[in-house]
Amino acid sequence: MALLEVDGLRTVFPADDGEFAAVEGASFKLEQGEVLGLVGESGCGKSVTAFSLMRLVSAPGLVSGGSVRFDGQDLLALDAGAMRAVRGRQMSMIFQEPLSSLNPLYTIGQQVMEPLRLHTTLSRGEARARALAMLDRVCIPDAARRFDDYPHQLSGGMRQRVMIAIALVCGPRLLIADEPTTALDVTIQAQILDLLRQLRTDLGMAILMITHDLGVVAEIADRVNVMYAGRIVESAPVDTLFRAPAHPYTAGLMRSRPDIGVARERLLTISGTVPAPHQMPAGCRFAPRCSLADAACRAAQPELRELAPEHTAACVRPLAAHV
Repeated sequence: MALLEVDGLRTVFPADDGEFAAVEGASFKLEQGEVLGLVGESGCGKSVTAFSLMRLVSAPGLVSGGSVRFDGQDLLALDAGAMRAVRGRQMSMIFQEPLSSLNPLYTIGQQVMEPLRLHTTLSRGEARARALAMLDRVCIPDAARRFDDYPHQLSGGMRQRVMIAIALVCGPRLLIADEPTTALDVTIQAQILDLLRQLRTDLGMAILMITHDLGVVAEIADRVNVMYAGRIVESAPVDTLFRAPAHPYTAGLMRSRPDIGVARERLLTISGTVPAPHQMPAGCRFAPRCSLADAACRAAQPELRELAPEHTAACVRPLAAHV
């Protein structure tokens, strides 16, 4: 049994003319110790997926369908108290922007200690000692001195390390990292990825890595789910995905990457934008932006189908590498 099993997840938000689904029928599994990348453009539903798994979707948003099983337990069936016991203890999340996620009124030490005070029976002194040890582990320099600093006194990279310390201090089995390297320069980004890779090895935890950066995916993920307009359109081991993408959207993302070995005046792009939630096409949601789309693509929404072992794509005509 996989550590995390998501089946048919659907998350909706109300609109003037009914409701729209920010996540529509997402299904995937995550094994213990595995890193699964979830990639796609902004607005594709990646962060909403993460918030749905953690039961943090704010009203009037609602997880309206599907199941989320963590270690065999259906999280969507838990009451609020039981979910709080899981969240932060068994599964944790790193949010996108550390400066807005950290409380400016509390020191970083107080904020790292908080999960321990909520989820364990440690005394205040024991919680402080473990929090200090975790700050050391995430490479906060001179952690004992920085323990009483406030978030604004730290750099962006240090704040991100504090967020990682908060997420990991209780030893969760699953870490959801939502754009953990956004707005960091490439040197700090590399340090954060090295840190996550090392912590994954040391703690044996699984990671759901949410990002729009294919370089991050190539660096850390074992498998990748590509998401577009609320749906997963391709899933494959990372090597397979980069070597032979099957969905035109995935191939477009690959072509959009800068290549230091190729001289170009402009980067290649995918024409158009992600459709608005109330303007989803009847067929394949990527069809209006796809140069290969025909009548069959516009007639019905294609379902994920297996192209090769562990490789699925939701495309009427997957790219030639898999035909």
